[in-house]
Amino acid sequence: MPSTLTSRRSALLIAAVLTVALGLAIHFFVPGDLASLIADALYTVLVYLVLAFILPKAQRLWIALAAFAVSAAIELAQLTGVPEQLAVSFPPSRLIFGTTFSALDLVAYEVGAAAVYLADRALSRTLRQGGITHNRK
Repeated sequence: MPSTLTSRRSALLIAAVLTVALGLAIHFFVPGDLASLIADALYTVLVYLVLAFILPKAQRLWIALAAFAVSAAIELAQLTGVPEQLAVSFPPSRLIFGTTFSALDLVAYEVGAAAVYLADRALSRTLRQGGITHNRK
């Protein structure tokens, strides 16, 4: 079982790095509202991957719900103005906390949480059923 956890954590780490790269590329190089919503969904995907890395034995549904809750809490915090003030003093914080509330972002977070949950569940099921074989000679 420890090698399974190590493999899961390795896969989650790789997925997180790729998610950050894709999210930043979309954020900085792809204009438009759809690109912004995709980047927002990827934000929640990243939160899921981090939580799953920290808690690899946790139920995937609870990780997805927690990822959505964290993302939603950060979005709702934007209503206070604190993230905007933080962005003035430390501009990179804008990438993590945002500055402007948008209810549509909550939908993007929900889509991101659902998509990563379903992908993780499907991949785990495939691995358990031997869909990806290892050299066992």
